[in-house]
Amino acid sequence: MTRRQQWKERERFQKEEEERKMNLQIYVFVLRCIAYPFNAKQPTDMTRRQQKVNKQQLQTVKERFLAFLNGETQIVADEAFCNAVRSYYESFLKSERASRMVQSGGCSANDFREVFKKNIERRVRSLPEIDGLSKETVLSSWIAKYDAIYRGEEDTRRPTQRAHMGSVSELILSKEQLYEMFQQILGVRKFEHQLLYNGCQLDNVDEQAAQIRRELDGRLQLAENIARERRYPKFISADMEVLYVEELRSSVNLLMANLESLPVSKGGPDFKQKLKRSSMNNSFLDLGDEGDILSKSDVVLSFTLEIVIVEVHGLKSLAPNQVVYCTMEVEGGEKLQTDQAEASRPQWETQGDFTTTHPLPSVKVKLFTERTGVLALEDKELGRVVLNPTTNSPKQAEFHRMVVPRNSPDTDLRIKLAVRMDKPPNMKHSGFLYASGQRLRKRWKKRYFVLVQVSQYTFAMCSYREKKAEPQELMQLEGYTVDYCDPQPGLQGGCVFFNAVKEGDLVIFACDDEQDRVLWVQAMYRATGQSYKPVPPQLNRTTNRKEGNPKPPTPISLNPSQRQGVEDLISATPSRFDHSTLFRVLQKKTLQHRMNDSFSCLGWFSPGQVFVLDEYCARYGVRGCHRHLSYLKDLMDYSEKSALVDPTLLHYSYAFCASHIHGNRPDGMGTVTVEEKEQFESIRSRLMTLLMNQITHFRYCFPFGRPDGALKATLSLLERVLMRDITTPVPSEEMKNLLQKCLEKAAQINYSQLLDYAQIKVDPEEAADKQLEDMLMLGELCIEVLQQNDEHHSEGREAFSWWSDLLADHAEAFLCLYRQNLDSALQVQPADSWNTFPLFQLLNNFLRTDPHLCNGPFHKHLQDVFVPLVVRYIDLMESSIAQSIHRGFEQETWQPVSNGSATSEDLFWKLDALQMFVLDLNWPEPEFAKHLEQRLKLMASDMMEACVKRTKSAFDAKMQKASKSTEFRVPLSVCTMFNILMDAKKQCSKLCVLDCSQEQQYHSRIDVLIDETFKEMISSLISKFAVVLDGVLSKLSRYDEGTFFSSILSFTVKAAAKYVEVPKPGMDLADTYITFVRQNQDILRDRISDELYIENLFEQWYSSSMKAVCVWLTDRLDLQLHTYQLKTLIKIVKKTYRDFRLQGVLDGTLNNRSYETIYNRLTVEEATAAVKAGGALQGLSMRDSDEEDI
Repeated sequence: MTRRQQWKERERFQKEEEERKMNLQIYVFVLRCIAYPFNAKQPTDMTRRQQKVNKQQLQTVKERFLAFLNGETQIVADEAFCNAVRSYYESFLKSERASRMVQSGGCSANDFREVFKKNIERRVRSLPEIDGLSKETVLSSWIAKYDAIYRGEEDTRRPTQRAHMGSVSELILSKEQLYEMFQQILGVRKFEHQLLYNGCQLDNVDEQAAQIRRELDGRLQLAENIARERRYPKFISADMEVLYVEELRSSVNLLMANLESLPVSKGGPDFKQKLKRSSMNNSFLDLGDEGDILSKSDVVLSFTLEIVIVEVHGLKSLAPNQVVYCTMEVEGGEKLQTDQAEASRPQWETQGDFTTTHPLPSVKVKLFTERTGVLALEDKELGRVVLNPTTNSPKQAEFHRMVVPRNSPDTDLRIKLAVRMDKPPNMKHSGFLYASGQRLRKRWKKRYFVLVQVSQYTFAMCSYREKKAEPQELMQLEGYTVDYCDPQPGLQGGCVFFNAVKEGDLVIFACDDEQDRVLWVQAMYRATGQSYKPVPPQLNRTTNRKEGNPKPPTPISLNPSQRQGVEDLISATPSRFDHSTLFRVLQKKTLQHRMNDSFSCLGWFSPGQVFVLDEYCARYGVRGCHRHLSYLKDLMDYSEKSALVDPTLLHYSYAFCASHIHGNRPDGMGTVTVEEKEQFESIRSRLMTLLMNQITHFRYCFPFGRPDGALKATLSLLERVLMRDITTPVPSEEMKNLLQKCLEKAAQINYSQLLDYAQIKVDPEEAADKQLEDMLMLGELCIEVLQQNDEHHSEGREAFSWWSDLLADHAEAFLCLYRQNLDSALQVQPADSWNTFPLFQLLNNFLRTDPHLCNGPFHKHLQDVFVPLVVRYIDLMESSIAQSIHRGFEQETWQPVSNGSATSEDLFWKLDALQMFVLDLNWPEPEFAKHLEQRLKLMASDMMEACVKRTKSAFDAKMQKASKSTEFRVPLSVCTMFNILMDAKKQCSKLCVLDCSQEQQYHSRIDVLIDETFKEMISSLISKFAVVLDGVLSKLSRYDEGTFFSSILSFTVKAAAKYVEVPKPGMDLADTYITFVRQNQDILRDRISDELYIENLFEQWYSSSMKAVCVWLTDRLDLQLHTYQLKTLIKIVKKTYRDFRLQGVLDGTLNNRSYETIYNRLTVEEATAAVKAGGALQGLSMRDSDEEDI
């Protein structure tokens, strides 16, 4: 190491030593403030702070929510809740801002819960109402499920130990807990605290009161010296010098009055210790209502003893075959017996198990022989042994000499046995020690000690007597520091020594073995939890004798220079110190400790810290303005390092300083130093920069609206900082312009951060598809950012009514940056590419629902860009649909497809898709939206008209080519044509209707066209059916009476009947026609989809058929029907009547006038034929036809 390095190392060491000495001096003053407070109290109305969420906990929470989304938990949830959790996981838990919140140390589990609650409140409000289930119930249920997911498998019935320990700092602390806290804050070791505590006599109330009186007297003398020597601070006005001295005197007088007001009988204030203190890891915790002092009944030990009797030696007085056995018992317990054995071989290997609560139990083992006499009441005792085992006793079996009865010949009777005494878990160490103390065990004597763990953080040194369950004496180890020490003069017994020291108490221990001492010190060191680790001496000390080391007993060895340093710290005069500097150090270290603890404090001190700082300022005269200026500096240091600091806290301290500087005397101080004013102006400028930076980075300084109300408080604080004095308000325009500039910068920052997050690099040379994909993803992220701004950062309107307008301007500026990239991406897209419309829908659906952004600059620009695209798209689609109709109907096979044919289905789908596409655009400008709708409806009407006409033409062509005989069956293509018209009629109401009266009339015209076409097609089909019936009737006309053909047919049939069996006339023709009717009915019923049109068709068909038959009969009123004609007509009419009735034709239509005429005529003809020909009708009858087989 070079000389320069040595010099630097020496300088660093000196600096550290000076800092350590200053910290110890501050700690002395803090000790006195805690030990005897007479000005301040611990506040009880402070907001309870929540536990921080650290990085590991954030990762755990992410894993738990991901496990829920993957279905790996037992939590039952519906789809809506799963969607809410998925949104929460993606937008919050996985976000960079959530990680920043955790890193800033200002994020608690409650913040996580509130973000989720705010998210689901919006979702639940948008859900439809459910009868019997209120939305408040849904919210409560969702929050309960969220809590279950967040907790995971943790046992929620009791808090974790970490949370239990940390929660005490938010409560009212005892003196011991405050001592420990400031030991940690100032880096004071435990043994140093104990030395300072004893040196300052903090347990002596009278001494503390006297110390305060000396301090106050010193402050009065200091004030007099300042006035006499005119050593005033530099004030902003010379008139303040006299006032300064008066302020010093009045502050001292106030302290004197406070001290005088304390009751003398109590000797000053004291805390009632409600919280139990533990020294473990130099931390403090609440152990509930256990109390301060352990009672003997709190210490309970339970031991398990195993007694194994192996064999007995030296048994000579009994015959070899005589029976012997052993009994064993523990004092106060049951008695057990071994098996019987012969005296020649007294061996057992028998084990007995016992339990006891005595650390020094008494074990009795006896040997007996059986008495065989009739009058013998008890067996004879041959010998006994009494043992006092401990947990440190040997575990293996050993021989023990037995005590035999008087005059027994077995003088060398020995028994081999083992006594194993297990150590219970709460027994940490045990053994015999010499001890004496100031409070307990004042007599130096040897005792049996047990180190007992009463609870997780409470240990006690207990001394026991034989056969006693409760300790004789008990020393609670909390607050003690154990260490090795030298032999003590005047104490007889013990070779090596160690001690335990506490404020106002010293206990000396000694044992006979160095290794035993090391084990005891290590066990007690772990029990006390002290930070100071005892180091065993290099050389064993000699046995303590009268001529031993005359060195006086000290709990901790200190060399003369160290002892002199402690004395200097204790005896230092407080009035000679610059307490402003010392307090600044104390407050800075306290804030550092507070910001690093397990709470999301946001810069707020705990109640105990506030109490100590208040007491220090009052007792040692620290000016309030200096205190708050230092506090502001420290808070801004943390805030500039991205730690979350409550702006309300900054506002409070700034308002105090501003009032003081402007002469409002918030703490009674009317004097203002030049240093205070300069520091205030510097802090004001720095605070202005900080606040503007926070508003510029509002998304990252107040992520997701957390801390709650922070943005509103920041805006209010900025307004306060802009004020030139405490009365003149800031002009609204000035404030608005400042915030507008901040939000303009925020737009640029947020957009650049968004590009970095999305990993999008705007490159004009990239492929068009890639640019469009990037713009779509970037648009989604932009919308998410603006929605989050509105949801989480709109609280500023509570501070300023025009905040919403500024946010809208910020959103427009943000979208303007996106617009530049959007335009460049759209310019490189192909002319006939329609992939850009999803991007328009995405942006437009968001913009049109936002009252501030709807039809704003960006929205109008978006419309201007997409109007030509929409018009061109519709033009091309119209041309494409028209061409598809022409080509489709030219190549149409008329095979049924869904509700029509392939061409009609394609047409209607395209028209519907085009209209849904335009509808989904949700065009925001009403006039253009109306124009688009009108054009599409008119186009649909034209296309539909063309479809109907082409279908009608094809139908006419089919019908012209159709057969006219009973072999005619309705072609499948004809049914398809009917279905096309029916589907067109249904689609017409959806595709062609507008609210406008003109288009309504146009739609009515299309509807009329379809109805007329239907009528024509039905009429054409009915005409075809009528032609078939006319053919049947024309065949029957051959049998008309008086015709030449009729006489030939009659003669031929009669002649042939003499030689062969001739088929009955009339059956074939009737059956053929009936089959024709039925099969066509089935075809129409099966193939045509609309029931109403089928019924209409059947009614017209039936009426036409009956009318044709009626006309045919009317033409033959003067002629009698031939039997063949009569039989055929009866069957046709009756079967037709029944078939159409089965098809649903109503009775009113069935029994029309034509049918009644036919019925009457055929009934008369039937009667005539029955008179003339007898059985010629072969059972056919109009009346009886209902009973015939169909």
